[in-house]
Amino acid sequence: MRAIVFYQHGGPEVLQYRDDVPEPQPGPDEVLVRVRYAALNRLDDFVRTGWRGLDLAFPHIPGSDFSGAIAALGPGVTGWTVGQRVVANPTIWCGRCPACVAGRHNRCDRFAILGEHVRGACAEFVAVPARNLIAIPDDYPDELAAAAPLVFVTAWHMLITAGQLRPGETVLIVGAGGGVNTAALQIARLAGATVFVVAGNAAKAARARNLGADWVVDRSAEPNWSKAVWAATGRRGVDVVVDNVGAATWGHSLRALARGGRLLTVGGTSGYEAVTPVNLIFGRHLSIIGTTMGTQADFEAVMAQVWAGRLTPVVDRIFPLADYPAALARLLAGEGFGKQVVQIA
Repeated sequence: MRAIVFYQHGGPEVLQYRDDVPEPQPGPDEVLVRVRYAALNRLDDFVRTGWRGLDLAFPHIPGSDFSGAIAALGPGVTGWTVGQRVVANPTIWCGRCPACVAGRHNRCDRFAILGEHVRGACAEFVAVPARNLIAIPDDYPDELAAAAPLVFVTAWHMLITAGQLRPGETVLIVGAGGGVNTAALQIARLAGATVFVVAGNAAKAARARNLGADWVVDRSAEPNWSKAVWAATGRRGVDVVVDNVGAATWGHSLRALARGGRLLTVGGTSGYEAVTPVNLIFGRHLSIIGTTMGTQADFEAVMAQVWAGRLTPVVDRIFPLADYPAALARLLAGEGFGKQVVQIA
């Protein structure tokens, strides 16, 4: 089958487009999906680069997000038929540990992510657990469906499940164009919050406003954006900050919080060694909440909102599978607004 693979960790040069990769076979309780579209995430870049403790079976196939049609059913699978259009929760869980029994799948003792710990979806076929699937409505576009799973389940769990966002609260999202942040902006609005956004340039600021942001600051014109947020809130600060940038923005994000505020994070694209002013934590009664991915209940809840049109995946560009390196370069350069998607079938 055709796929994007790499045989060792390294820079973008290790990526290969191959047409001779063995097709996966569905195991017990798994389905084989013929992939139509796959979407990129920054996670793909981190996995290709690698880190201590990441033990991949090479060649590895990246890709956590996809849409496609069921091609085959593994032993024990019921309730699904060949040809059904589906997406899947990229969270992989064992179903047996105490966290799984309690429904906290993203805290599983054997937690994994499709495309990170196991071979992913940037290929003609992918094998996934049947319990992870959700059917795509007949009238919903495949390319939008592929752009939804990872970023929407991540943002939903972060804001709604872990962050306990309430109507009337204020949310600041640090960064406008990434997939998680475009999802978080919409989810915060859906939850009844007032949304502030820090954008990297004027064009992204305008896109954030069009997506529903109530207030936007262009950090290229106003580098001290936390001061601008402080002024815009009447020197109160915001109730919640979503910061997935990490080291470069951490201090600003903490200073933008009101008393009793929560800083939510699912990543650190600029680095993990962030400085935390401890006096702000105890002086303002702040909470820092970290989360990763989401449960199947989170996935089903947020995808119901996507199918209903109350949340809309944002697609920046669609590339042929062979142009995956160009899609990755656009993602890493921060040039786009929304998700980079590759078409496979």
